Amino acid sequence: MTAQTVSPSPARLSRHGDFRLLWIGQSSSRLGSAITAVALPLVAVGTLDASTMQVALLQAAVWLPWLLIGLPAGVWVDRLPRRPIMITCDVAALLLFVSVPTAAWLHVLTIEHLLVVALLAGATTVFCETAYQVYLPSLLNADQLTEGNAKLQGSEAVAHVAGPGAAGLIAQLFGAVTGLLADALSFLISTVCLLAMDHREPRKSPPAPRKAILRDITEGLRFLVLDPYLRVMAAFGAAANLALVGYQAIWITFLVRENGIRAGTVGVIVAVMGSGGVIGAFLATTVARRLGTARGMLICQTGTAPFALLLPLTGPGARLSLAVLGGIAVSTGVVASNIIKNSFRQTYTPRHLLSRVITGMHLINYGTIPFGALLGGFLGTVLGLRPALWFMATALILSTGIQFLGPLRQHRDLPTMTEPL
Repeated sequence: MTAQTVSPSPARLSRHGDFRLLWIGQSSSRLGSAITAVALPLVAVGTLDASTMQVALLQAAVWLPWLLIGLPAGVWVDRLPRRPIMITCDVAALLLFVSVPTAAWLHVLTIEHLLVVALLAGATTVFCETAYQVYLPSLLNADQLTEGNAKLQGSEAVAHVAGPGAAGLIAQLFGAVTGLLADALSFLISTVCLLAMDHREPRKSPPAPRKAILRDITEGLRFLVLDPYLRVMAAFGAAANLALVGYQAIWITFLVRENGIRAGTVGVIVAVMGSGGVIGAFLATTVARRLGTARGMLICQTGTAPFALLLPLTGPGARLSLAVLGGIAVSTGVVASNIIKNSFRQTYTPRHLLSRVITGMHLINYGTIPFGALLGGFLGTVLGLRPALWFMATALILSTGIQFLGPLRQHRDLPTMTEPL
């Protein structure tokens, strides 16, 4: 194996027309999704008077499709053109999110409707997220991937700052359901950008029969499980996401009901907490270059997780600053380490296995998210919201120990290519 080093790309992506369109489209849909991440719980809490567990179920429904269809989706993405997949998913998501304000205006909106929208929107995300991550290496050269991932993750981090603030403002002025129209508009913009791209992938082979699909799923999982780097990353991601989503599922309910925070202020708090993602995206390439990709990723993850202990200390007034500090630190580490991890996975995994390895890792990483959301809702109901936050923050810190079970701690840099299994 050779070590992965990060250096500036010789071809600036600002001059890459198709990447600019992909970047604009993805940034737009990420912004819309960030608005919905706040608007949907606010609709449930403010409009439908949902319980803590019902709000947690909404969060679980968004991620459940990774468990249900994640693996076969990876095989289909391998065998179908990725850009049409993304276009189809954007159009479907647009229609789903338009249905919520429409139902509200007709006075027929229910929590069941929100759950169905969350579940089906999550299904579109499974296909779109997988297709986009596999499409990117075909669009860019290998030496452009780190910069490309940093730009995309950076705009996503900006969306996590702007989106919640916009959602809170929209909810305050026009009602939370109106925020979902902004998400629908974002998917329209993404669709237009994808249609305008000139890049075309090679024609794919026709979909495989059922036995071939099972064989291909097994092949991708075998590669993932046997590889010492990827399996540790997947295991850590699963444990960390369980804890992260466990507190995120009850966070807005905690701010509104435990601390009496108004919808507009909730959006601002969540936005500022997410600003750490912008910092992480900005620092990721520098951290990887100066500290090494393996060492930098470990430092980003283990050095920021303890700040999650500030979240359950949050209270009205000056104590809101604890939420801001804790959220900024945690999101900085998460985004920076994700950029390094994604670039490593895209250059390290054989191209013909990439979508199956991505969905395999997502199945493990995201598969714990519905359980984390349900666990957060259960603990918030049984123990109370603040004790549940303490439990999840502690679990996040403990999860970082998984990274030291494999070869990551032994090297400065991650490898760039696999050895035969």
